[in-house]
Amino acid sequence: MSRKIEIFDTTLRDGEQVPGCQLSTDEKVVIARELELLGVDVIEAGFPISSPGDFLSVVELSKAVNVGVCALTRSKKEDIDVAGEALHHAKRGRIHTGIGSSDIHIKHKFNTTREKVLEQAVWAVGYAKSKGVEVEFFAEDAGRADLAFLAQMVEAVIAAGADVVNIPDTTGYCLPHLYGKRIQYLFDHVKNIHKATISVHCHNDLGLATANTIAGLMAGAGQAEVTINGIGERAGNTSLEEVAMIIKTHKDLGLHTNLKSEKLYAISTLVSDMMRMPVQPNKAIVGANAFAHSSGIHQDGFLKNSENYEIINPADVGVPTSSILLTARSGRAALKHRLELLGYQPNKTELDQLYENFLIVADEKKSVNDEDLVAIVANTPLLVQSK
Repeated sequence: MSRKIEIFDTTLRDGEQVPGCQLSTDEKVVIARELELLGVDVIEAGFPISSPGDFLSVVELSKAVNVGVCALTRSKKEDIDVAGEALHHAKRGRIHTGIGSSDIHIKHKFNTTREKVLEQAVWAVGYAKSKGVEVEFFAEDAGRADLAFLAQMVEAVIAAGADVVNIPDTTGYCLPHLYGKRIQYLFDHVKNIHKATISVHCHNDLGLATANTIAGLMAGAGQAEVTINGIGERAGNTSLEEVAMIIKTHKDLGLHTNLKSEKLYAISTLVSDMMRMPVQPNKAIVGANAFAHSSGIHQDGFLKNSENYEIINPADVGVPTSSILLTARSGRAALKHRLELLGYQPNKTELDQLYENFLIVADEKKSVNDEDLVAIVANTPLLVQSK
């Protein structure tokens, strides 16, 4: 039986922390409505106490969407009070509160002890619960925390009423198999763990955010915390579109989401434009080159059967079609394909001559477009029949 994974999108909170990517409240509402249509379960709308703008964004998003709206807090009374007020209009409100769990954070960030951190965590969950909303607890830097202490913390906050417990790899430190084992350890050693949803929130400092997230889900976590285009602090967060398509492509994982994958490309473009953060061309799923083929060997195989080189149908993520890019690395099959699209039907001899002339142009240019091809045909002495 397939297990449902909740998708917690933090594009508008963690993603917006990237320098230069700040959004107005109106822009956040536009993106939030698209996230709801995409099928996310919870939208983290902001950190209300941090600024009047963030407070207003949480208020307005709570009014604008019907899915869960989450507000981030520290484990402080004033933070939780402000978050509770900001979530007043939410149909499904959630306070996301927490504190450091690693000895590095306990000593060097909070200058305190494990015992005091544990006490603060339990208090924060209980106080947030009194606001009448869902409570998610984050054990910051859980990727580097002592496992026995982490298990003790998770058990304590669940007992205090946490609905969701977030096990973040805050610094992107973990390796996938070790992060998966970390989640498995909690399932094996926290006696009340099935009273809450375990969530995974991974950063991409070593390029492993998506791999770690999938490892955590395979180990039993029920919520993935993600951002559109993997945007986020430093090297970014786990990419929503990558998690969505891994789960959809690998049905043997026994997982599913409510995401409508055909909307991925459009919302990727929207977020990129609004946050003024270009998507790298070779970005998985939504990059400009994700469904583009330029190597002759690949083009030939793709033209014979797209499954030779594509494991995802581009339409499944909202990309109209794959593209064949003509470069000096392209072969005769790709050239013939593009010529036929332009209405030409070269025979073998003609194609050989056209290909020689094509390579001369391709060596001079990074890519050859349709206008170039028409000029190549016009300058090739052999007769090329048109349809």
